[in-house]
Amino acid sequence: MTDRASRRHAMTFVVITVLIDVIGFGIIMPVLPSLLESINPVGPSENSMIAGYLLFSYALLQFFAAPVLGNLSDRFGRRNVLLVSLLAYAVNYLIMGLATTLWVLFIGRVLTGIASATYATANAVIADVTTPDERAQSFGLMGMAFGVGFIIGPMLGGLLGAWDVRAPFYLAAGLALANTLYGFFVMKETLPETSRREFSWARANPLGAIRQLRAYPMLIGLVAALFLYNMAHHVYPANWNFYAMAKFDWTPLQVGVAMAYVGLFMAIVQGGLIRLVVPRLGPPRTAVVGFLGAAAAYLGIAFSQTELTLYVWLAVSALAGFVMPAVQAILTTQVPQNQQGELQGILASVASIGAIFGPLTMTHVFGWFTSAQAPIQFPGAAFALAGLLTIIALFVFGAGVRGLLRSEVIHDQP
Repeated sequence: MTDRASRRHAMTFVVITVLIDVIGFGIIMPVLPSLLESINPVGPSENSMIAGYLLFSYALLQFFAAPVLGNLSDRFGRRNVLLVSLLAYAVNYLIMGLATTLWVLFIGRVLTGIASATYATANAVIADVTTPDERAQSFGLMGMAFGVGFIIGPMLGGLLGAWDVRAPFYLAAGLALANTLYGFFVMKETLPETSRREFSWARANPLGAIRQLRAYPMLIGLVAALFLYNMAHHVYPANWNFYAMAKFDWTPLQVGVAMAYVGLFMAIVQGGLIRLVVPRLGPPRTAVVGFLGAAAAYLGIAFSQTELTLYVWLAVSALAGFVMPAVQAILTTQVPQNQQGELQGILASVASIGAIFGPLTMTHVFGWFTSAQAPIQFPGAAFALAGLLTIIALFVFGAGVRGLLRSEVIHDQP
């Protein structure tokens, strides 16, 4: 795919894919605690841990499946892999909406984990249709879609949840199915036959995929930083709704409004500011700004005593939107086109490891510090831990970038 119109259509599709996927995810977040309580009435401390196990099961399956799907997209193209993933999301939301027992909820999450190629394959599409100089801004469009989705989704979830706690899941399933049909009729393949490579199980298993980093040893530090960053970032899907309800006694609608507020700032940062910041600072310094903003926001949220203060730190948290586009821009310039799917599979596997340990860690920290056995009641403990992990990630990233600069692999200015 080389002509401008085809590249534009491909970019439009992947941005809409991420937008609708995030809307679906955002719809269910405000009502998940209520759904769990309706199925398993044991209280927020215990149900927060169950939510962590739901995320754990998803991430564990994603860890094994993501490199397989990434390598399949390098062999057979991006389109079919992406469509299967989107259809799996539709089935997952429908199953969760119909669930009356916990084990049915877990089935839905397992199905999604197996076919969760949306972001990895969408990122590979971007790498297919953009030049290296365009990638940070293009990955920023993905972030903008993420932010807009978090404006629309949580608001819909809060409003629908006030009517019926299961209604948001049905709407999410419908949106995912509509997106699958859209992709079937509109999406064109972005990886030409001449750029494809043979599928290899040795490179597709998760440990084998990560071992491929040995071919690019100077990237290990950046990937390690992303692991720590992603592990910390899982405090939001794992804990935000439970934290807001426990500390401020918020309703699902209030949780949804706050998430929409964050989404607005994320859209501003990733859809607009990143296009101004990256050309001036370069990807490495842009990522540092993101790491610092994320760490400050986590700590600010953890110790907020008023809703006004909380909203201030939620606005600051949008600066984290600089991290992934900037680091992705650095990483994707280091591998050829026919290995972009593999790279995204590696990154998805690393992110999945963070998603395996992150939700369990964050929900158990929250559960402990809100339980009767805790020495002090501290609902923000998980956010404090996330802040510490992000500070460590910043130092690891800095060491990795210094190594790249010394080897003259990248330049400080784009």
